[in-house]
Amino acid sequence: MSASAVFILDVKGKPLISRNYKGDVAMSKIEHFMPLLVQREEEGALAPLLSHGQVHFLWIKHSNLYLVATTSKNANASLVYSFLYKTIEVFCEYFKELEEESIRDNFVIVYELLDELMDFGFPQTTDSKILQEYITQQSNKLETGKSRVPPTVTNAVSWRSEGIKYKKNEVFIDVIESVNLLVNANGSVLLSEIVGTIKLKVFLSGMPELRLGLNDRVLFELTGRSKNKSVELEDVKFHQCVRLSRFDNDRTISFIPPDGDFELMSYRLSTQVKPLIWIESVIEKFSHSRVEIMVKGGKEYLMRAHFGLPSVEKEEVEGRPPIGVKFEIPYFTVSGIQVRYMKIIEKSGYQALPWVRYITQSGDYQLRTS
Repeated sequence: MSASAVFILDVKGKPLISRNYKGDVAMSKIEHFMPLLVQREEEGALAPLLSHGQVHFLWIKHSNLYLVATTSKNANASLVYSFLYKTIEVFCEYFKELEEESIRDNFVIVYELLDELMDFGFPQTTDSKILQEYITQQSNKLETGKSRVPPTVTNAVSWRSEGIKYKKNEVFIDVIESVNLLVNANGSVLLSEIVGTIKLKVFLSGMPELRLGLNDRVLFELTGRSKNKSVELEDVKFHQCVRLSRFDNDRTISFIPPDGDFELMSYRLSTQVKPLIWIESVIEKFSHSRVEIMVKGGKEYLMRAHFGLPSVEKEEVEGRPPIGVKFEIPYFTVSGIQVRYMKIIEKSGYQALPWVRYITQSGDYQLRTS
């Protein structure tokens, strides 16, 4: 079973909008949610699932809003949470910023979206690109573009419309890796990981099938290739268009893509990463009124800062916060992941060009100074 009802609450727990899908849980039960949440928070026992009698509240917080699903059954919790996060994603596509004001200004379209996102407590159409084909927004008003249900909703590929045509067929692939790194003052790496995403921008006619090949270590082991230039991907997550059974069988990433921009997959590598950029800082204090700071980055950048301070008789020992670094390196990936091929197959037989770009950027990249 899934959700009985969905609520959007303000930061004080007052319902802004609600949708009753099944009618088996009284809508007034939501009044117990906020007192229960506050009580659990004070006890230090706050959890993403709260219960009051036979009613269960599955909730997430976004900005100054709470999204809460209620159920009295043994619901599929992962499905409900996935739906709540997908709902946030859809609302952000429509309203840019999802907060209390945007909900109040667009309550008509919010109700319409809630009706399409879920049916009788089960997720239905959750792809924002498809929803925007027949639920459009202008000046905070709802327009119904078509009185009939678009074929996209009922065909086998719900995330892509039929009849798409382009004069020039192209696919742009961005492999983006963020480096999370924590280094102590002695230069030892305390924490390091790589979080990667592969994003596509698709301009292809018809209903093409795409096959993406990576230097995946598991694939290389299956095919007897050398593992020297392969990477071992962890926590791999795919867009719904990817055929998971095919990937499980032979590690082939096969899919019919949505039109336009989308994130095909994400992954993580917990391998040890050497610092890409090194920062040194020297802090000197002179009597009670002057501090001099020198920050040196690699061999190229040097910053000196002089601060004149009010004279104080008693100095307190101050902590030295870590230095956060922001950077972006094009044409490079830390993990060494590579797109080996992109095959594009469409029944009309047209030729298409795939373009690949690699980017490494800073995630939570910090160097401690003490």
